[in-house]
Amino acid sequence: MPRRVVVTGVGLLCPVGVGTEECWSAIRAGANGISRITAFDASQFACRIAGEITGFRPEDFVERKEIKKMGRFIQFAIAATDFAMSMARLRLTPEDAEQAGVYIGSGIGGFEVIEREHRNLLERGPGRISPFFIPAAIVNLASGYVSIRTGAKGPNSATATACTTSAHAVGDSFKIIQRGDADVMICGGSEAPVCPMGIGGFAAMRALSTRNDEPEKASRPWDKQRDGFVVGEGAGILILEELERARRRGAPVIAEIVGYGMSGDAYHITAPNEDGDGAYRVMRNALRDAGIRPEQVDYINAHGTSTELNDKIETLAVKRAFGEHAYKLAISSTKSMVGHLLGGAGGLETGVTALAIRDQIAPPTINYEFPDPDCDLDYVPNQARPVKIEYALSNSFGFGGTNGCLVLSRYREDQGAR
Repeated sequence: MPRRVVVTGVGLLCPVGVGTEECWSAIRAGANGISRITAFDASQFACRIAGEITGFRPEDFVERKEIKKMGRFIQFAIAATDFAMSMARLRLTPEDAEQAGVYIGSGIGGFEVIEREHRNLLERGPGRISPFFIPAAIVNLASGYVSIRTGAKGPNSATATACTTSAHAVGDSFKIIQRGDADVMICGGSEAPVCPMGIGGFAAMRALSTRNDEPEKASRPWDKQRDGFVVGEGAGILILEELERARRRGAPVIAEIVGYGMSGDAYHITAPNEDGDGAYRVMRNALRDAGIRPEQVDYINAHGTSTELNDKIETLAVKRAFGEHAYKLAISSTKSMVGHLLGGAGGLETGVTALAIRDQIAPPTINYEFPDPDCDLDYVPNQARPVKIEYALSNSFGFGGTNGCLVLSRYREDQGAR
C-alpha cells in the first residue's frame, strides 16, 4: 500500500498578508489585495493594477549582504518556507537530512533581475552585469537556497509549468514521499512578476483586467462583468511528511494529500479547449488516484482566473466531472482577493485548501455581483461559509495546456474509511 502523506506546515505570503495566519485570516474575511501599481511607473500601461505585497522586508528573512544575490521570488520562497517550517515545528538534523527534499517552482523566476541586468548591459556595458545575475534569476535557485538554509539533502528539483507550476511541485512531492524516495518534502511555488515586462507582456496578450479606476473590483471570477485576470505576487510553501514520521515527532496534521492528477490539453498555447476536456480529465485523474467518488468531494479551490474563457470552461469541466453533484459543491477562487500568482498560485491555493479543511470553512469569491448564466454553480459569493469538508480539490491550469489537480482530505486515523 502507498505510504500516506500529510500536510504539517503551510507558509503563505501574498497581497493580503505576510505570514500564514495573517494571509488566511484576510482571505477568510474576503480582504482585497489589488491596488494601483507602485513598484514602477505604470501610467503608460493598459493595465495599471496588480496584487503587490506591502510590508515585506527581505532583511527579516535574509542577511542584508545576501539580498542582492537573489531575485524577489527567491526571497518570497525563503520567507514562506520559514513560515511553513515554524507551523510544522520542523527542524532537520544531519541524521534525517537525506530523507528531506525541496521542490519549489516558479513560472518565470527572477523577471525583475533580468530586466535590471539587461538595462545594465545596454546602458553600462557587459562589464557591469552582476556576477549574481544568473543564480539570482534562474527558477531552481529557490529550491537551491531553501535546501542550503534547511539542510535538506534529499530530492531537489523545480518545476516551470506556467500557472500549474506549484501544483505540480506539490503533486510530484506527494508522489516522491508516497513511493519512499523521501520522508519530508518542502514544496510549492513563488513568483514576483509585478515588473514592467511582466505586466506589459500579459497586457499585450489582452489577458489582464483594465478596470484601472476600480482595482479592488477588478478580479471577479465567474462574474458577468469580468474582463481579465490581475497579476499578483507571493509564495505558497507546504511541508509534506510521511504520516508515521509526522506522528512520531508529534507534528500538527493540517490535512492529508490523497490524490494527484495531471493532463494536457493538446489544443492551444494559451486558450483551453472549449469543451473543457483537459480540465475535466485532470479532475477525473486526481479522483481516480485518490480512490474516491465525485460525490465525496465537498469543496473546490478553483483555478478561477476571472477571464472570460477560463471561468466558463472550468465551470463546464466541473459539471462534466461531478454531474449533478456539481451543484452541491462549494467552489471559490482565492484569486478574487490576491490576484493570479502565476507559478506561485498552486502552492498558495493548495495551502489555503489545507487550511479550509483544518478550519472547516470555505473562503469566499469576492466581487461576485452579476451572475453569468454560463457560470451557474455555487461560488461562495462574497462571504466565507462554514462547510463540512471531508475532501477538497485544488485546480491549476497553465499556458501550453498543462493541468494539475490535488485532492486533499481531512485527516482520519482509519485510511480504510476512504
